[in-house]
Amino acid sequence: MAAGNRNHGFISATHSHHKTKATTKIMKLSTDKILKKVVQLAHTLAPTGKTHLDIGSGTGELIALLRNANGMTSRACDYTDELMRLPGQKVDIVNLNVDSTLPYDGQSFDVVTCTEVVEHLENYRSLVREAYRVTKPGGVAIFTTPNVLNLKSRLRFMFFGFWNLFGPLPITRSENFSTAGHITPVPYFYLAHALHEAGFKSVELEIDKVQRSAIPRLFVWWPFISLLSLSSKRREVKKYKTVDAGNSKIVDDMNTLKMLTGRTIIVSARR
Repeated sequence: MAAGNRNHGFISATHSHHKTKATTKIMKLSTDKILKKVVQLAHTLAPTGKTHLDIGSGTGELIALLRNANGMTSRACDYTDELMRLPGQKVDIVNLNVDSTLPYDGQSFDVVTCTEVVEHLENYRSLVREAYRVTKPGGVAIFTTPNVLNLKSRLRFMFFGFWNLFGPLPITRSENFSTAGHITPVPYFYLAHALHEAGFKSVELEIDKVQRSAIPRLFVWWPFISLLSLSSKRREVKKYKTVDAGNSKIVDDMNTLKMLTGRTIIVSARR
């Protein structure tokens, strides 16, 4: 189960009935950290912003936080309106695995948020382009998704072939209980690339928290990662020519301590 899953993700919600109370409590605590970080970023990057779109609004927690902190007026969209708990908050129903566009005019919002959604989508790049379309010039978009490149996840992939929180998907049934509907791992580079490709600028990386379990592993793996990532980048530059001035910073970010220890990546960008 994703740390920040707000039970939206434009997938079936039937798996929610199978969660234990303990799991639900852990998810709530994890979600709170992600949402508080998003609110801080929105306030820092768009201090005068008044119009907000929350893609995958879930129960409306983020909308309530932004309303209280920044006085924003929010629009909500999700695959169902049955999750919304804010009185009077309308939810525009959109299934982003079916619908290719958001039901809003271009350049409508100062802030667009999309927390723990892209990992549920078949085509997250289409959503990124739509986010760009509806963001006002100078406005900000903020995306979050599980960090598949933290050290715990990398080791799981190396030994098992699956990222953390992205286990084997069932073939014989549509419900993805074991992965909470996570069908698309999105490493930071590819989310940042999608944002740049859509037209966003000033793409920046944050994390919600440091995973304590990653710290002991760092003592073992950090010397190897720091040296091998440097030599690998040099080879990419000279031999394969895949790294240039445009993407070099993003490549460097892939092996920072922040990336290796962060639980959830929070990526902001400005139109």
